[in-house]
Amino acid sequence: MDNYIITIARSFGSGGKELASLLSEKLGIPWYERQILTMASQASGIDESEFVEVDERLHGNYLIKSLTKLPTANVLRPESRAFVSDLNLYNIQAEIIKELSHTQSCIIVGKCADYILKDRPNVFSVFVDAYNDDCVAKIRSRIYVSDERAKDMKKRTDKYRTAYYKYYTRGENWKDPLNYDMFLNTSRISTKACAEIIANAVKQKFGE
Repeated sequence: MDNYIITIARSFGSGGKELASLLSEKLGIPWYERQILTMASQASGIDESEFVEVDERLHGNYLIKSLTKLPTANVLRPESRAFVSDLNLYNIQAEIIKELSHTQSCIIVGKCADYILKDRPNVFSVFVDAYNDDCVAKIRSRIYVSDERAKDMKKRTDKYRTAYYKYYTRGENWKDPLNYDMFLNTSRISTKACAEIIANAVKQKFGE
């Protein structure tokens, strides 16, 4: 197989980004999260703040060049009055993710990437979770907020991610383990060990 994609869905505070970074270093491939929004902005000409806003609520140059040549039936054109609608912004991001799956090996965090690429044979999907108290402790240690504030952020963010996934996947359950190749609990297994487990599984699946 020429290239493979690892998608990582994660509950807030479970260490998904940390895991992506460790995997990136271990496998020698890039990881994308916020960068998807930047690429979508460059490809569409829509200000990046629009993608950031819709990414926070429910309601590479070679890649940009190749994206403009894609048949994007689900993406509205600039002359459409709904060009900057939430759904169209999501569809633009989806086209970026699909193009990545064709062009390079990489890791994609969030963005419903597991669903968008569910029919691709070169995808390994992972969900990362952890016990609520451990997630809250990690949130507090990273952004220095009170325990009460961290608990509220955890609750609100996971509620949003659940709703976002359900909306754009037409009713799928974000935490359903059957949606993923692997479901990991970073309260029981360290992120470093999880990276090792995923890397080994990817090598077995794709022969890397």
